[in-house]
Amino acid sequence: MLPRDWSLRAAALSYPTFIHGLASLSPAYIERESRARARRALLRAAQRVPAYAQFLARHSTPTDPVPETSKKNYIQAFPIESRCVDGRIPYARVAIDESSGSTGTPFNWVRGEAERHHVHLLVSYFSNYCFGRRPRITLNAFSMGAWATGVNMGLAMQRNSIVKNTGPDVAKILSTLREFGPGHDYLITGYPPFLKLLLDTARSEGFVLHDYRLDALVGGEGMSEGLRDYLQRNIRNVFSGYGATDLEIAIAGETPLSVAIRRLARHDPAVRSALFGEDSRLPMVFQYNALTHHIEVNAQGDLLVTITRRDMLSPRIRYNVGDQGGVARYDHMAQKLAAVDIDIADFVGDADEPSLRLPFVWVHGRRDYTVSVMGANIYPEDLEQCLYADPVLAELTRSFCLGLSDTQDGTTRPCFAFEIDAEPTSDIQDKFAASITSRLRELNADYRTAFDEYPEAMTPEVQLHRLGAGPFAADRDRIKQMRVFKQSRAAHGTSHA
Repeated sequence: MLPRDWSLRAAALSYPTFIHGLASLSPAYIERESRARARRALLRAAQRVPAYAQFLARHSTPTDPVPETSKKNYIQAFPIESRCVDGRIPYARVAIDESSGSTGTPFNWVRGEAERHHVHLLVSYFSNYCFGRRPRITLNAFSMGAWATGVNMGLAMQRNSIVKNTGPDVAKILSTLREFGPGHDYLITGYPPFLKLLLDTARSEGFVLHDYRLDALVGGEGMSEGLRDYLQRNIRNVFSGYGATDLEIAIAGETPLSVAIRRLARHDPAVRSALFGEDSRLPMVFQYNALTHHIEVNAQGDLLVTITRRDMLSPRIRYNVGDQGGVARYDHMAQKLAAVDIDIADFVGDADEPSLRLPFVWVHGRRDYTVSVMGANIYPEDLEQCLYADPVLAELTRSFCLGLSDTQDGTTRPCFAFEIDAEPTSDIQDKFAASITSRLRELNADYRTAFDEYPEAMTPEVQLHRLGAGPFAADRDRIKQMRVFKQSRAAHGTSHA
């Protein structure tokens, strides 16, 4: 039996040692070790973290001895110090990150030096695995400052590239590309909508991106395959990482294999159903190192994450961030594919890097972002898929969000708002309304059924807004775009009923 923390020491040695070590492990061994490490993390937290010991004393029952933790029942219930090992925050080598506040109030999160070092290693290794080990320049367009992703991404990428931390500044990125020229490989990191804005701005200014060798590493929110297609008009490869500020930024990542599986499911409803169930949303599909992250799924379909490393200053045990999805061992995913006559080996190919038999985690989206009308759930992921299925509308659109609208007679209807880079007209609005409604009926079975039964209530109100207007005015002060808004009456803007 290898020492339980052998993978961390191997990671510190070199990338080839780490990646070939992972490739040598069987799915069964990874699962067994993941459970053992999660158990060890639980016992350590119960012994050394005052808040977690109190949490178990309050909430543990014979039928639920290790209840899940969340922002509400754990983070907000105990002070920061008591959630740390030995009930204290060291006054050296500790960083404080702030969450984006995308679901409400921002929170502060403390992280020790060792855990940040490990995350930086994993991010740099993930980049090597997906984009190769050629010399490159990284333009880090994640928001800088107190937020977790921007600063840590910049530090991580310094391990294997030249880095310029531009933040989400289109002009700085384009000027850097002009100055350094097309003779380099470039990796651009940022939120998916920002990458779209970058490409749209370059196109409008006549900047020829096809002359450049560009790759992109995105994160912070989901990305539809339609958006990936849009970005890959000018960017060779686009891969996404999965994380949460509540936990850490390097929980899982897209690989060429996971993307191939997702794209297959995109076009084949039978494959999607066999792999991911009947949810209308095409989930993001990642692979993850279960030796450092143990992921479970509760009865409601929420992901529960335990970070099993011993370097955590503020441990997370069975933490529910509110993301809905599922998990599968590598060989179990292969069996699911085989059941629909697909051989997983067909997607592995002759890559430069070894195939990793790591487990898969898929993420449908955040539970808080659901809009329900007449029993039908509508998700931002649905709307994004519909939008990017129409290239003309996609090119016009800077952002979108959805909510509910109450008509004068008290009827509640879905409301879809789009921020567009054009003057709203009734003609453009009619195109949005017709395209989005038609594609949503095709995509979402619940919406289709409800529309057939209650056409007046399910016909969406479509709003078009100029840049920075209406509900999108709030995006100026946010690092992520808003996806769900609250309204009781139709908001001002060009509307379609």
